[in-house]
Amino acid sequence: MRIAVALSHTSADPWVKGLQNELPAHQVYEWNSGEAPADTAVVWTPPQVFFDQHPHLKVVFNTGAGVDALLKLILPINTSIIRLEDAGMSVQMCEYVLNAVVRHFREFDVYATSQVQSQWQFRKPRVRSEFPVGVMGLGVLGAKVAQTLKNFDFVVNGWSQTLKQIEGVRCFNGISQLSDFLKASKFLICLLPLTTQTENILNHSHLSMLQQGGYLINVARGAHVVDGDLIALLDSGHLAGATLDVFRQEPLTADHPFWLHPKITLTPHTSARTMRDETILQIAGKIKQWVDGVPLSQISGLINRERGY
Repeated sequence: MRIAVALSHTSADPWVKGLQNELPAHQVYEWNSGEAPADTAVVWTPPQVFFDQHPHLKVVFNTGAGVDALLKLILPINTSIIRLEDAGMSVQMCEYVLNAVVRHFREFDVYATSQVQSQWQFRKPRVRSEFPVGVMGLGVLGAKVAQTLKNFDFVVNGWSQTLKQIEGVRCFNGISQLSDFLKASKFLICLLPLTTQTENILNHSHLSMLQQGGYLINVARGAHVVDGDLIALLDSGHLAGATLDVFRQEPLTADHPFWLHPKITLTPHTSARTMRDETILQIAGKIKQWVDGVPLSQISGLINRERGY
């Protein structure tokens, strides 16, 4: 088997070496235009020309959980896409989200301002039941985040396109239950895949349904948020703040109003980074399953290209 590695924004060399070590019976190489085509690929945001040169590609392993960038390209009709599942990302995501929730809930930003002003200022403790958390997207990462917040005794709601069951979490599903989910939540954490159905879902109408003083945490994709609508709701006071890790354009442009908004905390798309060694082991394991005769349809992480996740 020939396995082409096509990764943007990072060196392919350690990936090639790691995969070759795990798959010694196969040829693993860094893709360069003009080479003989492979039947398997490991990619992250490859150019369209990669797929143009691989019309008979059987399967693509994406080195991230989100495949929206891949689905914007024209792929061979029979090529399967298998996304990354966890591989060390869920713990990072839980750390990030929990930090954002607790920082706002415990008003640590207020204490930081008090320190700068040399003020000894006590804040009345808040009650968890008055700050229910809503998690949008209950895949591997979303479910782990919901469970983690539940373990810290927050009231947790979850919403997904199809009904999920998570112990201790009140689960909503489908567009018909979206408004009920939003109205039941004060914190809103977005972990949705980006599809035509979820693009711009965090708009003025939906964000307005959050309880007064709501707080948004977006760690999915920037295109979920309508930027101007978010700013308007922050300025009106309906939303108390937002923590944003993803943006419509990355890097965020220097003149974007998010940078200087007093109610926004932002980070450079770093909430959960791909862990290379864990990812190589996961991808190699799935390739071994396939070689051993497991149909691609039965390998976890397979993307439904029509749904977009």
